[in-house]
Amino acid sequence: MITRSAISTIALAAMATATAAQAAPTAPDAGEAQFRSIYKELVETNTTVSSGSCTLAAERMAAHLKAAGYADSQLTLFSTPEHPKDGGLVAVLPGTSKTAKPILLLAHLDVVEAKRADWERDPFTLIEEGGYFYGRGTADDKSMAAIWVDTMARLKAGKPLKRTVKMALTCGEETTWAFNGAQWLAQNKRDLIDAEFALNEGGGGDTDGKGLSEGGKLVNQSIQVGEKAVQNYRLETRNPGGHSSIPVPENAIYELADALARLRDHEFPTEMSDTTRAFFAKAGAARGDAMGKAMQALASNPIGSPAFAEAEKLVNTDRTYHSKLRTTCVATLLDGGHANNALPQRAGANVNCRIFPGHSVEEIQTALQKVVADPGVTVSLVPPQRPLAKAPALDPKIIGPMEKLSAQYFPAVPVVPDMSTGATDGIFLEAVGIPTYGVPGPWGNPDGNGVHGLNERIEVKSLLTGRAYLYDLVNAYAR
Repeated sequence: MITRSAISTIALAAMATATAAQAAPTAPDAGEAQFRSIYKELVETNTTVSSGSCTLAAERMAAHLKAAGYADSQLTLFSTPEHPKDGGLVAVLPGTSKTAKPILLLAHLDVVEAKRADWERDPFTLIEEGGYFYGRGTADDKSMAAIWVDTMARLKAGKPLKRTVKMALTCGEETTWAFNGAQWLAQNKRDLIDAEFALNEGGGGDTDGKGLSEGGKLVNQSIQVGEKAVQNYRLETRNPGGHSSIPVPENAIYELADALARLRDHEFPTEMSDTTRAFFAKAGAARGDAMGKAMQALASNPIGSPAFAEAEKLVNTDRTYHSKLRTTCVATLLDGGHANNALPQRAGANVNCRIFPGHSVEEIQTALQKVVADPGVTVSLVPPQRPLAKAPALDPKIIGPMEKLSAQYFPAVPVVPDMSTGATDGIFLEAVGIPTYGVPGPWGNPDGNGVHGLNERIEVKSLLTGRAYLYDLVNAYAR
């Protein structure tokens, strides 16, 4: 039986050499049918927190690896009694070296909720249409999970590796209050996932607005070397209430609505870091259009200067770029009232903030209180409070192979360092000393490809090319 729940200590094989070899691009269609089978099974396994099971998905991926030749001792299925459906999988492929530390491949199995009535297609049926795969998790993050499982199977079938390669598929990334497998592993089984560095989601390519199969082109490939912190806050107002037949001006719902309107109209200050400045400089230089010139102007001029202010007007029209330049806070959930015929005694809203590096959650809480500007509206932290993100070093031994392979797979497309506007489970690995990088490879469109929203999709060519690129990248580090 594959180990479950109480994880036994896996005897790690010796470690590998630190030199990353350069690999030639692998044919994108090698073993494609098997990969598609893995991907389809993952997408069609419901892993939402409300009604799905990451444990089932992890078991199914373990079965694929066992069929590929992995021993039971190399596969660890884990969960806890309190969270039986939030399990995950750690796989270990031992290397031959006694000196180099392992690398870790990280992906999350859970997905955001998807209501069938709202979608054009069944979100839990993988559908290929018009050059895209549709379904919840097709991009975030079952594309990467499937690629890692496929990579581990292919590595097992090849020549012995010098460096040990590990893979962790976890649950809870999409829901801040849920059990988080990456956090649990980092805090409870650090040795099991010990690695010199980890490869994760967060990087990838951006198109000019159209998929490559639609005549578009890639404008950049990014390496995530930092991310915003995520923190939820609750805005709440209370009132004695009363009978709805005798309304009064002091209405909890109206008071909350006024506070949210002030939040809607608030813009947090523009900020730049070394990472975002480098991103705008390199990504802008590659565009060759008005937006590209504006991005370069941001990188080369100080904040507050006339040239910066003029450039920012255009850059802010791109919602992703706008978010890279500041902390953002947005209302995401509402509740209020207790009866149809009663004045509300309470109204509340969840506000989700993505905090630019360098600010504490308490600092943003104070800023929100000033924005609300109403002593009758409280602003409180919503647990849990996650670790603040730490940016990994731009280590040439790690970044170099990414750039070299990108030059082969994506000629003339710049590789840029990037700060992710979203949060990943990399923060939990960084907190225990495992530098974590969001890898290039698969790409998306500026509209977000429906990630976290309706009709999530990924271009077929993006997924298959990303599969080939990432397999070669892992080989470059491990052989």
